[in-house]
Amino acid sequence: MIYFFKPSFKRLFKKLQALKRDQVLEAIEALKIVLESKKSIEGLGLKLLSNNIWEIRSSLKDRIIFTFDDEIITFVLVGNHDEVKRYLKNL
Repeated sequence: MIYFFKPSFKRLFKKLQALKRDQVLEAIEALKIVLESKKSIEGLGLKLLSNNIWEIRSSLKDRIIFTFDDEIITFVLVGNHDEVKRYLKNL
């Protein structure tokens, strides 16, 4: 599995408070475990939004959006529900 982070994701990630950054990193690590070992992790909230666009939760309010093509995971966005909605609307 190969993991990429789009510049937009990196930019948004840097703006987060330290606690939220830690939560995002924990969620990404949990996703890696799920994808590589085929074990589910409760509370991750892995959800298919459309085509190959997926979402996981880093907290109750915050989401991480990524695409999944073959063996390549590309992290696109980290934000709250409204930011995710706006992103999906602009696709």
